[in-house]
Amino acid sequence: MAERKRARLIYNPTSGKEIMKKNVAEILDILEGFGYEASAFKTRPEENSALNEARRAGEAGFDLVIAAGGDGTIHEVVNGIAPLAKRPQMAIIPAGTTNDFARALKVPRNNPLAAARLIGKQQTIQMDIGEVRRNNQTEKYFINIAAMGTLTELTYRVSSKLKTMLGYLAYVVKGAELLPRVQFTPVRVRHEDGVFEGRVSLIFIALTNSVSGFEQIVPDAKLDDGKFTLILVKTASLFEILDLVRLMMNGGKHIHSDKILYIKSKNVEIEKLEEVGPPLMLNLDGEYGKDAPVQLINLAKHIEFFADTDRVSTQALTINEDKEQCQAIQNFVDQSVSMTEEDSLR
Repeated sequence: MAERKRARLIYNPTSGKEIMKKNVAEILDILEGFGYEASAFKTRPEENSALNEARRAGEAGFDLVIAAGGDGTIHEVVNGIAPLAKRPQMAIIPAGTTNDFARALKVPRNNPLAAARLIGKQQTIQMDIGEVRRNNQTEKYFINIAAMGTLTELTYRVSSKLKTMLGYLAYVVKGAELLPRVQFTPVRVRHEDGVFEGRVSLIFIALTNSVSGFEQIVPDAKLDDGKFTLILVKTASLFEILDLVRLMMNGGKHIHSDKILYIKSKNVEIEKLEEVGPPLMLNLDGEYGKDAPVQLINLAKHIEFFADTDRVSTQALTINEDKEQCQAIQNFVDQSVSMTEEDSLR
């Protein structure tokens, strides 16, 4: 008799509107129905609770780790399994406010049971993740964005209570308050195509197309191509930033503006050029990730995530080389059959 696969559900009982509390038992039943030996872990208030349990589950040989909560919980679980030589598959059950990563993978939001049932489709993506290094030493990992600059204060300044009450409107309200205080910062940014030196108000390093609920900031993002999308905003003018927002909402046309530097790169290094002024803080998936200088490395196809690939745009994925080879073989066979049929009719 084949040994059953093991799944570990790591859930945050306080995420969003605390919807996970009443769904855990049924989610475990769903996983059992898919053939898993399923168990659950409720995160605790202490730091790195989800991270430590994810690492333990991975080291214990669990086949699947499910992160149930907001983007912060998912970020922790990824940081728990990313350093492991043998990594379990990963699934997410979004229960937070913005759920950026769930948007990118087309995982049902605000419905934990539907998100759990998605695992039964057996559709996965080998996802890129980002590695954060300082002095060539790995510090952390991220799955969605790394960001620096004045506007990144937006994530830190919006309280969990306000996000729960107002959702996306909380970001709009706080953004309107912070926008007049946007400042330039002189930076040096090294990337695959060269070096940028100049003043910027915002730096984005994105892995997906979903940032704070918006899906047009990185309109051509690929989830598995081994490259970040680097965006440098070269203006601090209120009116020009508002115009960039207008272009972004109009089909992602901001990427063609001369106020934007838009680059694809496997690696990015960022440093602040002047010691005066506030530090250049790093935002990793909405969490504080220390200050510049920093090195960011794209780890291609590092973790296998369950996703609804029927709904993920084919433009967001690279061509699978095995499928491409199979198609080439099939074309050869079809052509050969066609030529044989033509010869038999002569």
